[in-house]
Amino acid sequence: MLSIGNISEKVPVVSLNTKSSEVDLIFEEQPSLEGIVVACDNKPLGLVMKAQFYKKISGKYGFDLFMGRPIELVMDSHPLLVDHFEPITKVSSKAMNRNQKNLYDYVVVTKESKLQGIVSIKNLLIKLAEEQVNQAMYTNPLSGLPGNVLIEEKIAEYLTNDEKPFSVLYIDLDHFKEYNDTYGFKKGDFLLKEVSNLLSKNILLNDYDNSFVGHIGGDDFVAILPHYHYQQTCQLIITEFEIRLKQYYNESDWINKYVYTKSRNGIYSNVPLVSLSIAVVTNQLNKFHSIEEISKITADVKAQCKEINGSCYISYKTTLNNECR
Repeated sequence: MLSIGNISEKVPVVSLNTKSSEVDLIFEEQPSLEGIVVACDNKPLGLVMKAQFYKKISGKYGFDLFMGRPIELVMDSHPLLVDHFEPITKVSSKAMNRNQKNLYDYVVVTKESKLQGIVSIKNLLIKLAEEQVNQAMYTNPLSGLPGNVLIEEKIAEYLTNDEKPFSVLYIDLDHFKEYNDTYGFKKGDFLLKEVSNLLSKNILLNDYDNSFVGHIGGDDFVAILPHYHYQQTCQLIITEFEIRLKQYYNESDWINKYVYTKSRNGIYSNVPLVSLSIAVVTNQLNKFHSIEEISKITADVKAQCKEINGSCYISYKTTLNNECR
């Protein structure tokens, strides 16, 4: 997901003591300029939009009241400030929820509380539309979740910033092939949609901002948490999955806790019900340099998960930590 800082641009910056007459001169010299930022020590304190500026000084007595005095008297002292890393979807929502008179004001972008630049509403909406088109192109058609391209972009985003904590959860369904063989692909698709909804609910809605859920394909999913508190999230997912799973089996299979069907080796046998394996990798104690490195480790962890009956999650830190449930 594109962050707002990636589309910010520079505009003139003035101090609190800059006279309104000087701001008037800046607007005259740069006719296409829509606004300027008021700052001190590179920290944004206010915003002056051209339309609002001339509306104020052109009113009765406005020219005499403001033109020779500091811009502080004219500026908007509460502009919309957003952090560099905020996704443009979230920023656009904030921008569109402003008062009508401020609806088309610049969005002021900061990085570590310092002024980085501004984003005009026009550019924000253009980039938002482009982002939505890109997402639609790279979204899994069954679940509606981001696919491989967007998953890799999101992981790469975390890898480029060593200071950002993350927990990557690789989730897949055990015995899903046998479920499809027994109950049919249509019901299997419904089960995959159920899992995607479950992950979205417990991660995107209940977790922190900047959480992510993607669908690699088939019965493989990925989630990214911007913290190390994955235990509660994994347990919630497993607990709710086991509650929802009942509706996907007939009564006798559910009571038996297995289905009699052909296993992967082609032999008919009692195959356990579908369960979840969640392999967790964090950068709490390890530094990763590539997506391939993370993928290899999670594949090893997931293999250990699959050796255990029932749903479980296992995390990889310096050593493997078995956290099965």
